Amino acid sequence: MRFYSTQHRFYAGIDLHARTLQLCVLDNNGTVVADRKLTCHFECLLQAIQPYREDLVVGVECMFGWYWLADRCAEQHIPFVLGHALYMKLIHGAKAKNDRLDAHKIARLLKGGNFPMAYVYPKGMRETRDLLRRRLYLVHKRAELITHLEILNAQNNLPPFGKKLSYAANRKELQVAERFRDPSVKMSATLDLALIDRL
Repeated sequence: MRFYSTQHRFYAGIDLHARTLQLCVLDNNGTVVADRKLTCHFECLLQAIQPYREDLVVGVECMFGWYWLADRCAEQHIPFVLGHALYMKLIHGAKAKNDRLDAHKIARLLKGGNFPMAYVYPKGMRETRDLLRRRLYLVHKRAELITHLEILNAQNNLPPFGKKLSYAANRKELQVAERFRDPSVKMSATLDLALIDRL
């Protein structure tokens, strides 16, 4: 695990959410010089950190909405560090937890050289990565549906399908109405088949 250890005059910890963010800025001595809740508009953030822009680093815990902040910080030449959510145990393990405390802890981790870094995917690569992740999710869902059909078959002590259900032609040969007797099981198998074909 890599930790951010570069020294700065100011350290901005941001607890980021979809609509709001909590900002905490520490100076070199660890004194809180700014502590504000803001809307997720970069202009608001830029105005709040303006007095500290000379030598400031921004740290954010990795969550789904960090892309815009990383891009805007890069445009403004503000160092941006993304925290690895899994390794930020100081935040997750605390008894007291709120946005203000989290932002403060992120700033403290940055200042102390204990901020676990995640890779900031460059713009242009993120979209492809997200598409591949989405595809993998759908592949897993398709596998779950096929497995569920096999479970239904086994629960009713029916002979094996004989052909792989991952192939569309083999699924077309499957006669659900004849294979399963219970109406609920028929409905469940029909639904599985319909969803598999859509995926």
